[in-house]
Parts: sequence; C-alpha cells; structure tokens
Amino acid sequence: MCLAYPDRSRVMQSPTTALATFASEIQFSRIPTAVIRRTEDLFLDWLASAIAGRNARAVRIITAFCRSQGLPNGPSEVIGERSGNSPLLAAMANAAASHVVEQDDLHNSSVLHPATVVFPPALAVAQSIGASGEDFLAACIAGYEVGIRVGEFLGRSHYTVFHTTGTAGTLAATAAVGHLLRLDASAMNHAFGSAGTQAAGLWEFLRDAADSKQLHTAHASAAGLSAAMLAQAGLTGAVQIFEGKQGMAAGLSKDSDPARLTDRLGLRWATAETSFKYHASCRHTHPATDALLRVMQDHHLVVTDIAKVVTHVHQGAIDVLGPVTNPQSVHQSKFSMGTVLALAARYQFAGLTEFEQHFNDAETQEFSRKVTMQLDPEVDQAYPNRWIGKVSVTTTDGRELQCRVDEPKGDPGNTLSRDELTEKALRLADYSQWVTRDEMIELVQWVWQMAGVGRMPFLLQARGELAR
Repeated sequence: MCLAYPDRSRVMQSPTTALATFASEIQFSRIPTAVIRRTEDLFLDWLASAIAGRNARAVRIITAFCRSQGLPNGPSEVIGERSGNSPLLAAMANAAASHVVEQDDLHNSSVLHPATVVFPPALAVAQSIGASGEDFLAACIAGYEVGIRVGEFLGRSHYTVFHTTGTAGTLAATAAVGHLLRLDASAMNHAFGSAGTQAAGLWEFLRDAADSKQLHTAHASAAGLSAAMLAQAGLTGAVQIFEGKQGMAAGLSKDSDPARLTDRLGLRWATAETSFKYHASCRHTHPATDALLRVMQDHHLVVTDIAKVVTHVHQGAIDVLGPVTNPQSVHQSKFSMGTVLALAARYQFAGLTEFEQHFNDAETQEFSRKVTMQLDPEVDQAYPNRWIGKVSVTTTDGRELQCRVDEPKGDPGNTLSRDELTEKALRLADYSQWVTRDEMIELVQWVWQMAGVGRMPFLLQARGELAR
C-alpha cells in the first residue's frame, strides 16, 4: 500500500495531476477491444526486436553489466540470456536489446519509440509480482498514453537536442510500472516527479557512432521503474514536474504545450496511433524510402538507371540524419539517408541482412553519394503529425520524376497486418540465431492470447511451457 503524502490540493487540477490520475485509474474493462488487440501486436513487435538485438555489441556490454550487478535466477526475465535477474536490471537489458536493430515501433506526433521503454519495465515487474495478462496490458497502455502525451507536450524544439525516447520514455516507464504497483493518483504524481528529474538523452552520439542510444532506453526503463517503486515506498517528487517554473518544459523545451498532456484522456487512444517499422532504419528515412521504391516500381527503374535523388524532408530529419555523413558502423548507417535509400534501391527492402552485409560496400557508397536532403515547407509543416515522403529522381537518360507517399508502410493508415507482423517476427528470430522458428511461432500464438493469462511467465522457456 502506498504511504500517505502531504496535501497538494493547490495543484490538484494541474495537467500533471490529471495525467497521473488517468495513469493510476485506467481499467482494462474500459479500454476498447481494438486498443487491446493493437497492444498485443505492439508487444509481439517489441519482443521480436529484443530477440534480434540480443547479440549487438552494445547490448552485450549492457547485459553483462546487468548480470554482474544483478540477482542470479531473479524473478524477471532477461530475454537475450533465457535467465532471470532483478526487475531493475532485466528491464535495463531488455530495453537495450529492443532498440538496437531499429525495428521497434514509433509514434509519429510525439516522435517517441514507446515499446522499448514501456514493455521492458512492465514485463520485469509483472513477472516479479505475478501480474495477470490483463493487468500487464492495461499497465502498458497507461505507459503508452502517458509517454506519447509527454513527447507531444515537449514539442519539436525538444527533439532537436534531446532523444525523446530517453526523456519522455522515462515517464512512460513510470506510468506502466506505477499502474502495475497500483499507485494511487498522488503517488503516481510523485513518481512522475522523480522520473522527470532523471529524464535524459542527447543526440550528440550520432556524430561519433557511439552506443548511447541503447543506454538511453536502458536508463529510461530503469529510472522509470525506480521512480514508481520509490513512490510506492513514500519518496516524494516534484508535483508539477512538467509545467512547473523549473520543470521539464522550462529546461528541455522552447515550444511546450501543457494542453497536450491531457488531450482527450480516455477518449483518444494514442496507443492505437503507433506505427510499426518496415525498414530496419531510423523512421525519418522511411517516407523517402517508400517514395523512392514507388517511383522505381512505377517507372520500372533499376538502381543503375538513377543519377540523382533529392529527398524532400522535414527539419527533424535533417537534424537527426544530417550529422551522419560517413557511417562507420551498421547502426550508424541506419541514420544515413543515402545508405538507407541505396540499400532499398538495390534490394527493394532495407532490412537487417542488407545492412549487415552491404552498408559500406562500394555500390552502396556510390549510390549514397547521389542522395541529398532538402527542406520541404509542406513536409515540414505536416510533421510530426504526418510523415510525408517526397522524392525527385533524375535518371541517367535525363528524365525528372517525382513521387510522394502520404502514409509510409507501417503507419496506422497503412499498417502491418497480423500476418505481416508474424512474418516480421519470424525474420527477426531467424536473424538472431537464438530463437528457433518453432519457438517464435509458439510465441506469436501465445501473444494473441496473453490477455487470458493468469500470471505473466518467462517467455523463452522450454517449448510447451507457455501453454500451461
């Protein structure tokens, strides 16, 4: 049970308090069925990403650190090791693993990757306390709804310097874990305060091909989990952490909008707005990639037919992708517009294998040099609510061709079906060489039924265990 807190009636109507109340009081029975089904899809997509990312160098380093500091045979599963650890360290390891292959989800208007900061801490705590599938799903939806609104609240200016998944993601993790722990609204408010003061994540790592992106999600998951558990024990936090005079908006944004924190709570389900990733790259590359593939298909072009590609993009794409001019690693290459378009043009798909085998070969580098980014007023004005893809292609025989895509593959209006999500999950499992195809098929079937589970189990147990 949560300890009593000092009276904070003077801010009871603040946006922070309203959002905390929503996260505390959300009920599974009142969540639309379509949102529940979408959350199952998002969980499968996250799980497959975590499996695929387990062997990345940065993930191995973070996971080894967690193992050295942790609780052997603990109550929470480390996906990449088929072992247990403490909830805190399992959440860290799984969050790092699920963000490295660039296949985890994205919510457009918040520019937040919710799955990688919601599911790891929620799963770790759900397993440790024996929460049901219904409790787990409701908590994850609380995390998505809070994290997305915090990302929207912080605005475009925040994203130019800060990795929103590291900052707003800390609040998303807190909401998910706080809901599982049954924090009341006051305790959730305090947990938000403790989470917000720890929110962090800077884009500078892109210039150096550094490993910080995985640390961002690991830290956000762990900090959010800690904030919720400490609030349960009675630790207080700033009660106006978002809109206070020295809160997150004051320090991290120039265009914050507190109204976004409470935007149609309980009516607008932002979870269902979340996009899946089709290509294994930064989402800012996807609209232009889809537009290039369409113009190649429509005009029957092959890679050698293309002399130049101009991508017409929003400023956020330039801010994030612009620093990557000569990618030195597979992960950094996923933030290079030229590399992504080169792989898509060559193979009709920029997937994990394509990056692994071809990101720096001569043909990819040659095509990459043909690609430029150009700020487009229409695309920029639509962003981040809509991610429009526009390209101008000059062919080797002198033709000038244009194409636009209004909804990239994976967006809610152009989403992946359950068959396509299953295919993606199997592809990620194959890439991992860690989970067999039969195991992944079994996991897919289990996820579609997870709402009926009485206690969240370890997921990568011996085959047949999940059915019991």
